[in-house]
Amino acid sequence: MAPEKQRQERGLSIWQPYREIEDWAQRFEDFFNRPFLPAMRRFFPSEVGVWSPSINVMEKNDRYIIKAELPGVNEEDVEVSVSGDMLTISGEKREEKEEERKGYYYSESSYGSFSRSVTVPSTVDTNKIEADFDKGVLEIILPKTAEIQPKKIKVAARKKEPGQGEMKEKTKSKSKSKK
Repeated sequence: MAPEKQRQERGLSIWQPYREIEDWAQRFEDFFNRPFLPAMRRFFPSEVGVWSPSINVMEKNDRYIIKAELPGVNEEDVEVSVSGDMLTISGEKREEKEEERKGYYYSESSYGSFSRSVTVPSTVDTNKIEADFDKGVLEIILPKTAEIQPKKIKVAARKKEPGQGEMKEKTKSKSKSKK
């Protein structure tokens, strides 16, 4: 099957770059009962504990819709880009807490970047992708190309001419009686 055909059938999918390596490492550890390249763990840290926005992907007749929840992220700190068949949502989350009461002072800061990537099917018109950010929710509209959108075809009943159906029956019965 051609790669483009596979990509089209697969639809939108979330790309998690180290997931496959982690899966193989876990299979190795389960089978041999020992760590798989323990020194490599520091190069491929687990995605657990790293904040990553949750996303929902929906398909409509004429478009795909991606919604990403980005609480505490400012609009100017979010970037959406498309490169080839990969759409990437990236940005930075900054949070500062400060509390001062009688007898104590509390301050906490956290900063971190995030990135989520989704494979875009070949049926999407990448030149018409739109993104909107409102109240911590990023909505991305990926319109399908015109030739891919489903078309409704009107089904019309065929009108019979008077006596057309009867004539075929008479012809069949005459040919049987001649034999």
